[in-house]
Amino acid sequence: MDLALLRTFVTVHRAGSFTRAAALLGLSQPAVTSQIRTLERQLGRPLFLRQARGVTPTTIGDELAHKAAPHLDALVEITETGLDDESSLRTLHLAGPPEFTAERALPALTELTGEDGQGFALRASFGNAEETLEGLAAGHHDLAISTARPRGALLTASTLCDEEHVLVAAPSWAGKLGSGEALRAVPGVKRAPALEDVPVVEVHESLPFVSRYWASVFDSRPAAPGTVVVPDLRAVLACAVAGAGLAVLPRYLCATALERGEVVALHEPTVPPLRTYFLVVRTGTLAMPHIARAHEWLLRAAADWC
Repeated sequence: MDLALLRTFVTVHRAGSFTRAAALLGLSQPAVTSQIRTLERQLGRPLFLRQARGVTPTTIGDELAHKAAPHLDALVEITETGLDDESSLRTLHLAGPPEFTAERALPALTELTGEDGQGFALRASFGNAEETLEGLAAGHHDLAISTARPRGALLTASTLCDEEHVLVAAPSWAGKLGSGEALRAVPGVKRAPALEDVPVVEVHESLPFVSRYWASVFDSRPAAPGTVVVPDLRAVLACAVAGAGLAVLPRYLCATALERGEVVALHEPTVPPLRTYFLVVRTGTLAMPHIARAHEWLLRAAADWC
């Protein structure tokens, strides 16, 4: 049996689409379709059910993928390891949210880029979870950091770390609000009245960070709209330090400002809101040494980020 046909089959099985598989393989969609039909003729069985959007594997297709994929991944690992020893510097393409990638992932990975004989070139791009996962699935990235766990067989996710969210503001606002008792939700009312007139600094008009905090801690929705909206958490922190209003920020991002007294925590809930990050790869690509090393390195580094 032609290994090229099996490789195309496994890629389609993981991608769930002839179109997406064609992009990953660098082939035209008709070429992928032709190869799958050739394999189906050789086996005498249908491997996929064609649907309006993508394809679904048959029982035979699932069985073949289960048997063939590990062996194909092992062959890729052998080939890539050989190339890695003899070829020039490999390039790792990383994508993720701008703040976390810049503050956490990139500093960790740059320790690997200069290793003698084993380093790699690094290229990074920023985007939200949907953008980064779509780019990874399309083959534009090697690794993606996402706040959403992907579905399907094409992408494989590992839990990277959790970030704690903190409600902060400049010290002047804390003085106006008074003690922590004033920030507690009113029993039966499900709101924190003392915070309703405080301006809000956020990354989007929908107030994603503040709304998530209010729902988790106060079991309510924030009453105040966004006064300052800027699409970068580092800019949100700068505005909060300047006294623009309250903000909900990852603790790692505002820890230094808290230590310096540039902002203060307005509320310390017993169970702080958390957001989980996932490290995502296309299934099978951990057979490539430079991707595997970066993946392992980030997981190790993340143990100190929690």
